[in-house]
Amino acid sequence: MAGHSHWASIKHKKGAADAKKGKIFSKIARMITVATRRGGGDPDMNPKLQLAVSKARAVNMPKENVERAIQKGIGGGGGAELFECIYEGYGPHGTALIVEIVTDNKNRTAPEIRKIFDRFGGNMGESGCVSWMFEKKGFIIVNSNNLNEDEFMMLVLDAGAEDMQNVGGAFQVTCSQTTLDAVKKAIEGKNIKVETAEVSWIPKNNVDLDEASGRKVLGLMEALEDHDDVQNVYSNFNLPQTLLAEAQAEK
Repeated sequence: MAGHSHWASIKHKKGAADAKKGKIFSKIARMITVATRRGGGDPDMNPKLQLAVSKARAVNMPKENVERAIQKGIGGGGGAELFECIYEGYGPHGTALIVEIVTDNKNRTAPEIRKIFDRFGGNMGESGCVSWMFEKKGFIIVNSNNLNEDEFMMLVLDAGAEDMQNVGGAFQVTCSQTTLDAVKKAIEGKNIKVETAEVSWIPKNNVDLDEASGRKVLGLMEALEDHDDVQNVYSNFNLPQTLLAEAQAEK
Protein backbone atom coordinates (compact mmCIF):
# COMPACT_ATOMS: atom_id res chain seq x y z
CA MET A 1 0.00 0.00 0.00
CA ALA A 2 1.08 3.58 -0.60
CA GLY A 3 2.38 5.60 2.31
CA HIS A 4 0.28 7.98 4.31
CA SER A 5 0.93 11.70 4.51
CA HIS A 6 1.70 13.60 7.68
CA TRP A 7 1.68 16.84 5.68
CA ALA A 8 -1.90 16.19 4.53
CA SER A 9 -2.96 15.69 8.13
CA ILE A 10 -1.42 19.04 9.08
CA LYS A 11 -2.63 20.87 5.99
CA HIS A 12 -6.31 20.07 6.36
CA LYS A 13 -6.21 21.45 9.90
CA LYS A 14 -5.00 24.83 8.65
CA GLY A 15 -7.64 25.19 5.92
CA ALA A 16 -10.01 27.25 8.05
CA ALA A 17 -7.29 29.74 8.99
CA ASP A 18 -6.25 30.09 5.34
CA ALA A 19 -9.87 30.66 4.34
CA LYS A 20 -10.13 33.53 6.81
CA LYS A 21 -7.14 35.14 5.15
CA GLY A 22 -8.77 34.76 1.74
CA LYS A 23 -5.65 33.16 0.28
CA ILE A 24 -7.25 29.78 -0.22
CA PHE A 25 -10.20 31.38 -2.03
CA SER A 26 -7.96 32.80 -4.74
CA LYS A 27 -6.15 29.49 -5.14
CA ILE A 28 -9.39 27.52 -5.46
CA ALA A 29 -10.74 30.11 -7.91
CA ARG A 30 -7.74 29.48 -10.14
CA MET A 31 -8.31 25.73 -9.81
CA ILE A 32 -11.95 26.16 -10.85
CA THR A 33 -11.03 28.36 -13.82
CA VAL A 34 -8.43 25.93 -15.14
CA ALA A 35 -10.76 22.94 -14.68
CA THR A 36 -13.52 24.80 -16.56
CA ARG A 37 -11.25 25.68 -19.46
CA ARG A 38 -10.20 22.06 -19.78
CA GLY A 39 -13.54 20.31 -19.34
CA GLY A 40 -16.39 22.81 -19.53
CA GLY A 41 -18.49 24.62 -16.93
CA ASP A 42 -20.85 21.79 -15.91
CA PRO A 43 -19.55 20.03 -12.77
CA ASP A 44 -21.69 16.96 -13.53
CA MET A 45 -19.81 16.51 -16.81
CA ASN A 46 -16.40 17.64 -15.56
CA PRO A 47 -14.98 15.57 -12.66
CA LYS A 48 -12.05 17.91 -12.10
CA LEU A 49 -14.40 20.89 -11.80
CA GLN A 50 -16.66 18.89 -9.49
CA LEU A 51 -13.74 18.27 -7.12
CA ALA A 52 -12.71 21.93 -7.22
CA VAL A 53 -16.25 23.10 -6.44
CA SER A 54 -16.44 20.55 -3.63
CA LYS A 55 -13.21 21.96 -2.19
CA ALA A 56 -14.67 25.48 -2.42
CA ARG A 57 -17.73 24.41 -0.47
CA ALA A 58 -15.59 22.73 2.19
CA VAL A 59 -13.97 26.09 3.04
CA ASN A 60 -17.24 28.05 2.71
CA MET A 61 -16.12 29.93 -0.38
CA PRO A 62 -18.95 32.29 -1.44
CA LYS A 63 -21.11 30.99 -4.29
CA GLU A 64 -20.57 34.15 -6.32
CA ASN A 65 -16.80 33.55 -6.20
CA VAL A 66 -17.32 30.06 -7.60
CA GLU A 67 -19.61 31.31 -10.36
CA ARG A 68 -17.19 34.09 -11.29
CA ALA A 69 -14.31 31.60 -11.57
CA ILE A 70 -16.42 29.32 -13.79
CA GLN A 71 -17.40 32.23 -16.02
CA LYS A 72 -13.77 33.21 -16.33
CA GLY A 73 -12.98 29.67 -17.38
CA ILE A 74 -15.57 29.64 -20.16
CA GLY A 75 -14.40 33.00 -21.47
CA GLY A 76 -16.72 35.43 -19.76
CA GLY A 77 -14.39 36.86 -17.14
CA GLY A 78 -11.33 38.09 -19.01
CA GLY A 79 -7.94 37.96 -17.34
CA ALA A 80 -4.58 36.44 -18.24
CA GLU A 81 -4.18 32.88 -19.47
CA LEU A 82 -3.43 30.39 -16.69
CA PHE A 83 -0.98 27.52 -16.98
CA GLU A 84 -0.73 24.33 -14.91
CA CYS A 85 2.72 22.94 -14.23
CA ILE A 86 4.50 20.66 -11.79
CA TYR A 87 7.86 21.29 -10.15
CA GLU A 88 9.81 18.52 -8.45
CA GLY A 89 12.67 18.64 -6.03
CA TYR A 90 14.38 17.52 -2.86
CA GLY A 91 13.89 18.87 0.63
CA PRO A 92 16.21 18.55 3.62
CA HIS A 93 17.20 15.08 4.82
CA GLY A 94 16.31 13.13 1.69
CA THR A 95 12.67 14.15 1.39
CA ALA A 96 11.05 14.35 -2.03
CA LEU A 97 8.61 17.11 -3.01
CA ILE A 98 6.08 17.62 -5.80
CA VAL A 99 4.67 21.15 -6.20
CA GLU A 100 1.54 21.75 -8.29
CA ILE A 101 1.36 25.25 -9.76
CA VAL A 102 -1.23 27.39 -11.51
CA THR A 103 0.36 30.57 -12.85
CA ASP A 104 -0.08 33.30 -15.44
CA ASN A 105 3.70 33.63 -15.82
CA LYS A 106 5.91 30.54 -15.67
CA ASN A 107 9.04 32.63 -16.23
CA ARG A 108 8.32 34.44 -12.96
CA THR A 109 7.11 31.51 -10.89
CA ALA A 110 9.90 28.99 -11.56
CA PRO A 111 12.76 31.09 -10.14
CA GLU A 112 10.60 32.11 -7.17
CA ILE A 113 9.92 28.46 -6.31
CA ARG A 114 13.60 27.61 -6.81
CA LYS A 115 14.53 30.35 -4.32
CA ILE A 116 12.19 28.87 -1.71
CA PHE A 117 13.81 25.45 -2.13
CA ASP A 118 17.26 27.00 -1.79
CA ARG A 119 16.33 29.07 1.27
CA PHE A 120 15.33 25.96 3.24
CA GLY A 121 18.23 23.75 2.20
CA GLY A 122 16.38 22.01 -0.62
CA ASN A 123 17.01 21.68 -4.33
CA MET A 124 14.56 22.03 -7.21
CA GLY A 125 15.27 19.30 -9.73
CA GLU A 126 14.37 18.27 -13.25
CA SER A 127 10.97 16.95 -14.32
CA GLY A 128 10.62 13.32 -13.25
CA CYS A 129 13.37 13.40 -10.64
CA VAL A 130 11.06 12.42 -7.74
CA SER A 131 7.61 11.71 -9.24
CA TRP A 132 8.54 8.03 -9.59
CA MET A 133 8.47 7.86 -5.78
CA PHE A 134 4.73 8.68 -5.79
CA GLU A 135 1.48 7.30 -7.16
CA LYS A 136 -1.45 9.40 -8.45
CA LYS A 137 -4.44 8.33 -6.37
CA GLY A 138 -7.82 9.46 -5.15
CA PHE A 139 -7.37 10.79 -1.64
CA ILE A 140 -9.97 11.57 1.03
CA ILE A 141 -9.57 12.97 4.55
CA VAL A 142 -12.24 12.62 7.24
CA ASN A 143 -11.92 13.72 10.87
CA SER A 144 -11.88 10.59 13.02
CA ASN A 145 -13.81 12.16 15.91
CA ASN A 146 -16.78 10.05 17.02
CA LEU A 147 -16.23 7.49 14.27
CA ASN A 148 -15.58 3.80 14.79
CA GLU A 149 -12.39 3.00 12.91
CA ASP A 150 -13.30 -0.58 11.99
CA GLU A 151 -16.77 0.40 10.79
CA PHE A 152 -15.42 3.30 8.75
CA MET A 153 -12.77 1.09 7.19
CA MET A 154 -15.40 -1.44 6.12
CA LEU A 155 -17.52 1.36 4.65
CA VAL A 156 -14.76 2.74 2.44
CA LEU A 157 -13.34 -0.64 1.42
CA ASP A 158 -16.80 -1.82 0.37
CA ALA A 159 -17.13 1.36 -1.70
CA GLY A 160 -13.91 0.63 -3.58
CA ALA A 161 -11.14 2.19 -1.47
CA GLU A 162 -7.72 0.55 -1.47
CA ASP A 163 -6.54 1.56 2.00
CA MET A 164 -7.43 3.61 5.08
CA GLN A 165 -5.05 4.85 7.77
CA ASN A 166 -5.51 6.89 10.93
CA VAL A 167 -2.96 9.72 10.95
CA GLY A 168 -2.97 12.47 13.55
CA GLY A 169 -6.68 12.24 14.34
CA ALA A 170 -7.79 11.97 10.72
CA PHE A 171 -8.73 9.03 8.53
CA GLN A 172 -6.81 9.10 5.24
CA VAL A 173 -8.48 7.06 2.52
CA THR A 174 -6.72 6.17 -0.74
CA CYS A 175 -8.41 4.77 -3.83
CA SER A 176 -8.01 4.74 -7.58
CA GLN A 177 -8.79 7.96 -9.39
CA THR A 178 -11.80 6.32 -11.02
CA THR A 179 -13.42 5.26 -7.73
CA LEU A 180 -12.86 8.58 -5.90
CA ASP A 181 -16.38 9.87 -6.51
CA ALA A 182 -18.02 6.57 -5.46
CA VAL A 183 -16.04 6.39 -2.21
CA LYS A 184 -16.78 10.04 -1.42
CA LYS A 185 -20.51 9.54 -2.00
CA ALA A 186 -20.53 6.41 0.19
CA ILE A 187 -18.99 8.38 3.06
CA GLU A 188 -21.35 11.32 2.64
CA GLY A 189 -24.26 8.89 2.38
CA LYS A 190 -23.65 8.06 6.05
CA ASN A 191 -23.79 11.79 6.95
CA ILE A 192 -20.04 11.88 7.52
CA LYS A 193 -18.34 15.13 6.50
CA VAL A 194 -15.53 14.83 3.98
CA GLU A 195 -12.78 17.34 4.76
CA THR A 196 -10.76 16.76 1.58
CA ALA A 197 -11.45 14.82 -1.61
CA GLU A 198 -8.95 15.17 -4.44
CA VAL A 199 -6.58 13.44 -6.81
CA SER A 200 -3.27 13.46 -4.97
CA TRP A 201 0.34 12.34 -5.23
CA ILE A 202 0.67 9.61 -2.59
CA PRO A 203 4.20 8.56 -1.57
CA LYS A 204 5.10 4.91 -2.09
CA ASN A 205 7.37 5.03 0.96
CA ASN A 206 8.07 7.62 3.65
CA VAL A 207 11.24 9.04 5.20
CA ASP A 208 11.25 9.04 9.02
CA LEU A 209 12.37 12.41 10.40
CA ASP A 210 13.53 13.41 13.85
CA GLU A 211 12.25 16.64 15.41
CA ALA A 212 15.00 18.92 14.10
CA SER A 213 14.74 17.55 10.56
CA GLY A 214 10.95 17.69 10.71
CA ARG A 215 10.95 21.37 11.59
CA LYS A 216 13.17 22.18 8.60
CA VAL A 217 10.98 20.24 6.18
CA LEU A 218 7.78 21.76 7.59
CA GLY A 219 9.30 25.22 7.13
CA LEU A 220 9.92 24.47 3.45
CA MET A 221 6.46 23.00 2.93
CA GLU A 222 4.72 25.97 4.56
CA ALA A 223 6.78 28.50 2.57
CA LEU A 224 5.85 26.74 -0.67
CA GLU A 225 2.18 26.56 0.31
CA ASP A 226 2.21 30.28 1.05
CA HIS A 227 3.23 31.16 -2.51
CA ASP A 228 0.25 32.53 -4.43
CA ASP A 229 0.81 30.27 -7.45
CA VAL A 230 1.14 27.02 -5.49
CA GLN A 231 -1.96 24.83 -5.45
CA ASN A 232 -0.65 21.78 -3.61
CA VAL A 233 2.59 20.44 -2.17
CA TYR A 234 3.22 16.74 -1.62
CA SER A 235 6.07 15.04 0.22
CA ASN A 236 7.07 11.70 1.70
CA PHE A 237 7.94 12.14 5.37
CA ASN A 238 6.86 10.85 8.77
CA LEU A 239 7.14 13.19 11.74
CA PRO A 240 7.66 12.11 15.34
CA GLN A 241 4.29 12.09 17.10
CA THR A 242 5.26 14.98 19.38
CA LEU A 243 6.01 17.26 16.42
CA LEU A 244 2.96 16.09 14.47
CA ALA A 245 0.70 16.96 17.41
CA GLU A 246 2.44 20.32 17.86
CA ALA A 247 2.14 21.22 14.17
CA GLN A 248 -1.57 20.39 14.11
CA ALA A 249 -2.27 22.32 17.31
CA GLU A 250 -0.78 25.49 15.81
CA LYS A 251 -3.25 25.54 12.92
